[in-house]
Amino acid sequence: MTRFVDVSALRRIVNRPGAGRFLSGLAAAMREDFRRWESFEKSTRLASHSEIGVIELMPVADGERYAFKYVNGHPANAKRGLPTVMAFGVLADVETGYPMLLSEMTLTTAFRTAAASAVAAELLARPDSRAMGIIGCGAQAEFQAIAFHEMLSIDELRIFDIDTSAMEKLARNLSDTIELKVTPVGSSSEAATGADIVTTCTADKTLATILTPDMVEPGMHINAIGGDCPGKTELHVDVLRSAKVFVEYEPQTRIEGDIQQLSGDYPVHELGQVIAGTETGRECEEQVTVFDSVGFALEDFSALRYVYELAMEFDEGEDIELVPDLKDPRDLFDLTKRRAG
Repeated sequence: MTRFVDVSALRRIVNRPGAGRFLSGLAAAMREDFRRWESFEKSTRLASHSEIGVIELMPVADGERYAFKYVNGHPANAKRGLPTVMAFGVLADVETGYPMLLSEMTLTTAFRTAAASAVAAELLARPDSRAMGIIGCGAQAEFQAIAFHEMLSIDELRIFDIDTSAMEKLARNLSDTIELKVTPVGSSSEAATGADIVTTCTADKTLATILTPDMVEPGMHINAIGGDCPGKTELHVDVLRSAKVFVEYEPQTRIEGDIQQLSGDYPVHELGQVIAGTETGRECEEQVTVFDSVGFALEDFSALRYVYELAMEFDEGEDIELVPDLKDPRDLFDLTKRRAG
């Protein structure tokens, strides 16, 4: 049987340890898998783009487990009362091909994106970082704030969004969740001023410049997570040129990330190599670092196996007959002759 984890089951799984500890556990799983970077069969995601959005499949395998995620990105969905991102995923056994887990991944993706950001920042931001600016207060913002508070001890947050109701939503949700000083401000520049870390997480599918060189201070770490498809960026190209840039999987980020603005031979560094210890991260206090994150299938692999482990440990979700249980594996037609029920 296949374990099925729906939204309600995932919510119960998260609430058992609490959002902060769930994020920390997911980050630990991610580090473990990134240390095995070379053992994974990796590829860019298969994307189907339209004028208003994208639908993607994201596969990855390590010889024992295979995972994929179905995910969309439709920024205008909020006007229709739908999430801008919706996803589900599968974890399967490579030896047999049997699907072990079918899971919601809309909420899980929000957690995995925040965990990946915090894992990168642990390596790339200055160790004494305490103040963070968030530009873009949509669905991902709370998860980012909780992850950076839990894993990097960020205690001051300045937030900006062109939609003031989004800032109000973020401040309200955080006040009910964690002890963090949250200050809404009137511009991207104000959010970045004095920040050790700046997270850009806007949703518009445009070639935008949310962060410009005049907003960047020496030693800043920039967590750029909103530019995640062709024709969608957040950073001025000169911000990239003045920084040491890190990515998840270079072939994919060249197409989808902020570095799509740079020449194909411009040097960038893969985060997995830093985690594995074969590449250096931040080199000095004054250096500006950028994590140009577009989301990668290996992070979803980590999330799916982590959710599966907790689902089995907590006995959450349910077993479903996603694959037929056959008396004779060669006689599929026999199913048509059985009575329902």
